[in-house]
Amino acid sequence: MDELLDIVNDEDIVTGQQMRSTVHELGLQHRGVHVFLFTRDGKMLVQKRSADRAASPSALDCSVSEHVKAGESYFDAAVRGMREEMGVTGVEIHPLITFRMNYGLNDNEISRLFEGVVDPEKVEFDPVEIEEVGYYEVDEIREMMKAGKVNFCSWFIEILNWYVGNPAKLLAMK
Repeated sequence: MDELLDIVNDEDIVTGQQMRSTVHELGLQHRGVHVFLFTRDGKMLVQKRSADRAASPSALDCSVSEHVKAGESYFDAAVRGMREEMGVTGVEIHPLITFRMNYGLNDNEISRLFEGVVDPEKVEFDPVEIEEVGYYEVDEIREMMKAGKVNFCSWFIEILNWYVGNPAKLLAMK
Protein backbone atom coordinates (compact mmCIF):
# COMPACT_ATOMS: atom_id res chain seq x y z
CA MET A 1 0.00 0.00 0.00
CA ASP A 2 1.48 3.32 -1.07
CA GLU A 3 0.90 6.32 1.16
CA LEU A 4 2.22 9.86 1.42
CA LEU A 5 4.94 10.28 4.07
CA ASP A 6 6.74 13.32 5.45
CA ILE A 7 10.47 13.48 4.70
CA VAL A 8 12.42 14.77 7.74
CA ASN A 9 15.95 15.96 8.43
CA ASP A 10 18.12 14.84 11.38
CA GLU A 11 16.34 17.35 13.65
CA ASP A 12 12.95 15.80 12.74
CA ILE A 13 11.87 18.86 10.74
CA VAL A 14 9.69 18.17 7.70
CA THR A 15 11.55 19.01 4.49
CA GLY A 16 9.12 17.53 1.96
CA GLN A 17 6.75 14.69 1.17
CA GLN A 18 7.01 11.59 -0.99
CA MET A 19 5.10 8.38 -1.54
CA ARG A 20 6.19 5.48 0.65
CA SER A 21 7.54 3.51 -2.32
CA THR A 22 9.78 6.44 -3.35
CA VAL A 23 10.91 7.01 0.25
CA HIS A 24 12.10 3.41 0.50
CA GLU A 25 13.54 3.34 -3.00
CA LEU A 26 15.69 6.44 -2.33
CA GLY A 27 16.39 5.86 1.37
CA LEU A 28 14.79 9.13 2.47
CA GLN A 29 14.46 9.70 6.22
CA HIS A 30 10.85 9.51 7.40
CA ARG A 31 8.87 8.91 10.59
CA GLY A 32 7.61 5.80 12.33
CA VAL A 33 6.00 4.76 15.60
CA HIS A 34 6.07 1.67 17.76
CA VAL A 35 3.89 0.75 20.70
CA PHE A 36 4.70 -1.73 23.45
CA LEU A 37 1.37 -2.90 24.84
CA PHE A 38 1.35 -4.82 28.12
CA THR A 39 -1.31 -6.78 29.93
CA ARG A 40 -2.12 -5.76 33.51
CA ASP A 41 0.14 -8.60 34.71
CA GLY A 42 3.12 -7.29 32.72
CA LYS A 43 3.15 -9.48 29.60
CA MET A 44 3.96 -7.78 26.29
CA LEU A 45 1.69 -8.26 23.30
CA VAL A 46 3.96 -9.41 20.44
CA GLN A 47 2.71 -9.73 16.89
CA LYS A 48 3.85 -12.20 14.26
CA ARG A 49 3.81 -10.42 10.91
CA SER A 50 2.02 -12.10 8.00
CA ALA A 51 4.11 -14.18 5.63
CA ASP A 52 3.26 -11.88 2.72
CA ARG A 53 4.59 -8.68 4.34
CA ALA A 54 7.30 -7.00 2.24
CA ALA A 55 9.53 -6.25 5.24
CA SER A 56 10.34 -8.99 7.76
CA PRO A 57 7.65 -11.50 6.77
CA SER A 58 6.65 -13.98 9.51
CA ALA A 59 8.90 -12.21 12.03
CA LEU A 60 7.92 -11.29 15.57
CA ASP A 61 7.44 -7.54 16.00
CA CYS A 62 6.47 -4.88 18.53
CA SER A 63 2.82 -4.78 19.56
CA VAL A 64 2.31 -2.07 16.92
CA SER A 65 4.67 -0.69 14.25
CA GLU A 66 3.47 1.99 11.84
CA HIS A 67 4.69 4.63 9.45
CA VAL A 68 3.61 8.16 10.32
CA LYS A 69 1.60 9.52 7.39
CA ALA A 70 2.20 13.01 5.99
CA GLY A 71 0.84 15.66 8.36
CA GLU A 72 0.11 13.10 11.09
CA SER A 73 1.57 13.35 14.62
CA TYR A 74 3.47 10.50 16.25
CA PHE A 75 0.68 10.11 18.80
CA ASP A 76 -2.07 10.01 16.16
CA ALA A 77 -0.12 7.43 14.16
CA ALA A 78 0.24 5.25 17.27
CA VAL A 79 -3.50 5.49 17.99
CA ARG A 80 -4.29 4.69 14.35
CA GLY A 81 -1.87 1.74 14.42
CA MET A 82 -3.47 0.29 17.56
CA ARG A 83 -6.89 0.57 15.91
CA GLU A 84 -5.83 -0.81 12.50
CA GLU A 85 -3.47 -3.55 13.64
CA MET A 86 -4.97 -4.63 16.98
CA GLY A 87 -8.55 -3.40 16.78
CA VAL A 88 -8.26 -1.54 20.08
CA THR A 89 -9.28 2.02 20.92
CA GLY A 90 -9.18 4.09 24.07
CA VAL A 91 -5.82 2.69 25.19
CA GLU A 92 -3.87 5.25 27.20
CA ILE A 93 -0.29 5.46 25.94
CA HIS A 94 2.71 7.59 26.82
CA PRO A 95 5.95 8.26 24.89
CA LEU A 96 9.21 6.68 26.08
CA ILE A 97 11.81 7.78 23.52
CA THR A 98 12.25 9.38 20.12
CA PHE A 99 15.17 7.90 18.19
CA ARG A 100 16.87 7.70 14.83
CA MET A 101 17.68 4.28 13.36
CA ASN A 102 18.36 2.46 10.13
CA TYR A 103 15.73 -0.26 9.78
CA GLY A 104 17.30 -1.95 6.78
CA LEU A 105 18.27 -1.22 3.21
CA ASN A 106 17.07 2.32 2.34
CA ASP A 107 14.88 2.44 5.47
CA ASN A 108 15.96 5.42 7.59
CA GLU A 109 13.53 6.57 10.23
CA ILE A 110 13.02 8.85 13.16
CA SER A 111 10.64 6.93 15.38
CA ARG A 112 8.88 7.33 18.68
CA LEU A 113 8.15 4.47 21.07
CA PHE A 114 5.00 4.52 23.18
CA GLU A 115 3.89 2.24 25.99
CA GLY A 116 0.46 1.34 27.32
CA VAL A 117 -1.75 -1.31 28.92
CA VAL A 118 -4.23 -3.38 26.90
CA ASP A 119 -6.96 -5.85 27.75
CA PRO A 120 -6.20 -9.03 25.70
CA GLU A 121 -9.93 -9.77 25.43
CA LYS A 122 -10.39 -6.58 23.39
CA VAL A 123 -7.59 -7.34 20.90
CA GLU A 124 -8.88 -8.28 17.44
CA PHE A 125 -5.78 -8.18 15.24
CA ASP A 126 -5.87 -7.59 11.49
CA PRO A 127 -5.44 -11.06 9.90
CA VAL A 128 -4.15 -9.51 6.65
CA GLU A 129 -1.13 -7.86 8.32
CA ILE A 130 -0.71 -10.17 11.32
CA GLU A 131 -0.58 -13.95 11.48
CA GLU A 132 -0.97 -14.22 15.26
CA VAL A 133 -0.27 -12.50 18.56
CA GLY A 134 1.25 -13.77 21.77
CA TYR A 135 1.84 -12.43 25.28
CA TYR A 136 5.27 -12.82 26.86
CA GLU A 137 7.31 -11.60 29.80
CA VAL A 138 10.10 -9.29 28.62
CA ASP A 139 12.73 -11.73 29.94
CA GLU A 140 11.03 -14.53 27.99
CA ILE A 141 11.27 -12.48 24.78
CA ARG A 142 14.96 -11.79 25.46
CA GLU A 143 15.61 -15.52 25.93
CA MET A 144 13.81 -16.28 22.66
CA MET A 145 16.00 -13.70 20.92
CA LYS A 146 19.17 -15.21 22.40
CA ALA A 147 18.16 -18.75 21.42
CA GLY A 148 17.82 -17.68 17.79
CA LYS A 149 15.12 -20.22 16.98
CA VAL A 150 12.46 -17.60 16.25
CA ASN A 151 12.74 -14.83 13.65
CA PHE A 152 12.46 -11.29 15.07
CA CYS A 153 12.29 -7.96 13.25
CA SER A 154 15.70 -6.30 13.54
CA TRP A 155 14.12 -3.10 14.83
CA PHE A 156 12.23 -4.96 17.57
CA ILE A 157 15.52 -6.43 18.81
CA GLU A 158 17.15 -2.98 18.96
CA ILE A 159 14.18 -1.26 20.59
CA LEU A 160 13.84 -4.02 23.19
CA ASN A 161 17.58 -3.84 23.90
CA TRP A 162 17.19 -0.11 24.59
CA TYR A 163 14.07 -0.78 26.71
CA VAL A 164 15.95 -3.13 29.05
CA GLY A 165 19.04 -0.90 29.22
CA ASN A 166 21.32 -2.86 26.90
CA PRO A 167 23.36 -1.34 24.04
CA ALA A 168 21.20 -0.74 20.97
CA LYS A 169 21.72 0.48 17.42
CA LEU A 170 19.48 3.48 17.84
CA LEU A 171 20.32 7.11 18.47
CA ALA A 172 18.19 8.73 21.17
CA MET A 173 17.04 12.24 20.27
CA LYS A 174 16.28 15.14 22.57
